[in-house]
Amino acid sequence: MTAERLPFRDPRLPVGKRVDDLLGRLTLDERIAMLHQFGPAVDRLGIAAFRTGQEALHGVAWMGPATVFPQAVGLGATWNDDLVRRVGEAVSTEARAMRARDDRVGLNVWAPTVNLLRHPLWGRGEEGYSEDPHLTSALATAYTRGLRGDHPAYWRTAPVLKHWLAHNNETDRDTTSSSVRPRVLHEYDLRAFRGPVEAGGVAGVMPAYNLVNGRPNHLSPYLADHLRTWTDQELLVCSDAGAPSNLVDSEHYYDTHEEATAAALRAGVDSFTDHGTDSSQTTARVRGALGRGLITEADIDTAVRRQLHVRFALGEFDPDLDPYARTSAFDTAGHRALAQEAAEQAVVLLTNDGILPLDPDTGHRVAVVGPLADICKLDWYSGTLIRRSTPLDGLRARFGADRTTHAEGADRVRLRCASGYLSAPESDAADAVRGAEGALDPALLDGRTDLPPLVAGTEGTVFALTDWGGGVLTLRAPDGRHLSVAADRRVRASADQPGGWVVQETFRLEPHDGGHLLRHLGTGGHVCVAAGGAKVAAPDEAPTVFTVETLERGEDEVARAAAAADTVIVVAGNDPHINGRETEDRTTLALPGAQDRLWRAARAANPRTVLVLVSSYPYAVGEAAAELPALLWTAHGGQAAGTALARVLAGDAPPAGRLPQTWYAADGDLPDLLDYDVIGGRQTYLYFDGAPLFPFGHGLTYGAFTYEDLTAERTGDTVRLGFSVTNTGRAASDEVAQVYARTTTPGVPRPHRELVAHRRVRLAPGERRRLDFEVPVGGSATGTWPAAAGRSPRAPGPSRPPPPAPTSASAPRWTCPGSRPPPPRTGAGPVRRRLRRAARHPPRRPHQDPRRLRDPGGARHPRRSCCTAPATSGPA
Repeated sequence: MTAERLPFRDPRLPVGKRVDDLLGRLTLDERIAMLHQFGPAVDRLGIAAFRTGQEALHGVAWMGPATVFPQAVGLGATWNDDLVRRVGEAVSTEARAMRARDDRVGLNVWAPTVNLLRHPLWGRGEEGYSEDPHLTSALATAYTRGLRGDHPAYWRTAPVLKHWLAHNNETDRDTTSSSVRPRVLHEYDLRAFRGPVEAGGVAGVMPAYNLVNGRPNHLSPYLADHLRTWTDQELLVCSDAGAPSNLVDSEHYYDTHEEATAAALRAGVDSFTDHGTDSSQTTARVRGALGRGLITEADIDTAVRRQLHVRFALGEFDPDLDPYARTSAFDTAGHRALAQEAAEQAVVLLTNDGILPLDPDTGHRVAVVGPLADICKLDWYSGTLIRRSTPLDGLRARFGADRTTHAEGADRVRLRCASGYLSAPESDAADAVRGAEGALDPALLDGRTDLPPLVAGTEGTVFALTDWGGGVLTLRAPDGRHLSVAADRRVRASADQPGGWVVQETFRLEPHDGGHLLRHLGTGGHVCVAAGGAKVAAPDEAPTVFTVETLERGEDEVARAAAAADTVIVVAGNDPHINGRETEDRTTLALPGAQDRLWRAARAANPRTVLVLVSSYPYAVGEAAAELPALLWTAHGGQAAGTALARVLAGDAPPAGRLPQTWYAADGDLPDLLDYDVIGGRQTYLYFDGAPLFPFGHGLTYGAFTYEDLTAERTGDTVRLGFSVTNTGRAASDEVAQVYARTTTPGVPRPHRELVAHRRVRLAPGERRRLDFEVPVGGSATGTWPAAAGRSPRAPGPSRPPPPAPTSASAPRWTCPGSRPPPPRTGAGPVRRRLRRAARHPPRRPHQDPRRLRDPGGARHPRRSCCTAPATSGPA
């Protein structure tokens, strides 16, 4: 019988029988080889190689050019399930199209991230959707449905949820333990995973690096006790990169890698992501564990069977029947329009005293200033941009290039040393974009060595110095290239943007001997200027002392541009590779000092100053919110960010985004970074007792909406709830209806209010629409731990729900708060007065240093005395 006619290739047979037939034909060595991320081909059966893992968080990542959508937290700000589903469809379609021309592109996609945004200082907050389990679950379900596709048998891509479980810290992330009591586990962390799994669009999960209650997530008993009970479908568990080795090397949980591998396999890990493309160490550990009797062939077969179920679902063995096999849609007009729509819907209007929207037809002059005014920033999980629109591009196109000016606001400096001024030699080498060629592991991309290193000369290069906070600097040459350090430790003007697993484009100026030493943060060494050019000094070499000559301060440039304009748009925020990213938590909510000075300089020169924060996370900007006429936030918006922002500012796309997480007023409002008890620690909007700067769900519009005719009827554990929403404004706009519940007579601490339903709708002027929901209220229906059950839905609401009003447990009262209009279009008004008071007297709680890492539950780890080894794990 030929390979083509073997039973596992017969689509008429049930999938389970086909999987069993193929499994029975594989030798033990072939099955063991499949346990590594890069499973080899089995030529004798005509089976191709298979790779688990393709990053696809907001577009196909790491494999070269692709459509880039807004960051996940930006998609969370849309509160739009349908939009997020359509983004998932586009991403998976492009994954199929890219695989058709590059078989390195995988179809087992590692997305979305459903870790809840519990703590705003978490470095990977940009990857999640929301701090709320209901909203996160709904959006993750939508995205996985889009990634999976609609065919009943075949999947367009096979999504894996990240990161199981209770993972919200990057510092020492592979050695810290999250203490999570049962109520928090069931009511908070597990709920985000359960919804998408039960909806049937999930192929599996990826455990996180950390431990939970003293046990590594890669040995989590919850994989069997909870995850695999939520569905009859076979689920594939893929380890995070390097995590299997961490069980011994950094966590010291086991003495040998054979023990660790066996334990992970028995706990439910089916694919080991370790040592890159080299599978030899993983397979040797499996064989060693088998030889020692730590595992059986049945344990191996269980894991391989789960992998094969995914491969059959992806149509690998039925190419003629796979409806997605000939997908070629890539960078289509539809995908470009969707990227713009998503970027528009992600914009959140935080305050507005009437200055917005701006009228492009008035002929007003607009100044676009700030470090993010003319850049599209990408994050670690972005694809390479095919096309881009910066805020400056968008405003020039919408308001007229002749009426739009630009000032970056970077200091212009020269660096002088004893042998002359630091200079970037001219070169005719072509520009290059990091990662444009695609890479299975971009952490291994080398820096450029085809450009000459910096030298000391008589003229010197004027560098643009940007301070990103905490003394972290980037320096850029006039040709747009950032100073960077390659493997040869030479300093060159060579990088298009900061990036990489270890960022090689960041520096710090350290006072020394009447001047400054220039420390390169990627290597930790100081720069010296030697005969062959600038380099990172070796331990036996003396660093060079530089004098920093400031030719122009950034705030002076901004003030000059602001004074000559009618309206100023300050675009500030973060670089997603600096001060808060994977492997690095933030230390403060504060806006970087240099950026704080920029908006103040702009406002002093021109009161009509609008601050736009483009960032992966929240800031404590109480003074800016109180003093400026308008404040907006959006996540990094991908390829259409600039066009989207300009359309929002002009009123072409009225803002309707809502905050997916609480914006706190001060660092003192935050719990310890490792305090995972959201209940006892009074965390997130659910339990926080203080006054936030901006609450979860907040967002203004340019118009107004009214809510009327609330009805509610309870049947068992479900309330059928309905109300009418009317657009009473003069322009079409989106509105986000939000329904919250609270427990009327709690016997234990319960949320102040809890989101139970939401819907984003677009209404024409004067249009009225009836919205109906089925809201679960019983503990079993909502994921409430039995001891805390008894919730009652409370009220529908617009952008900002009011605090809960007292109700009776036996006869809950229903209220409809109606539409909360934006602040008055003239004058400060009560909202602005509140912001000013908050800026002057922010609520304080005893500060806890987020860097003070610990195991808050005091859990002891077998065979380990401490959890302080540095993380060496790679990305996933």
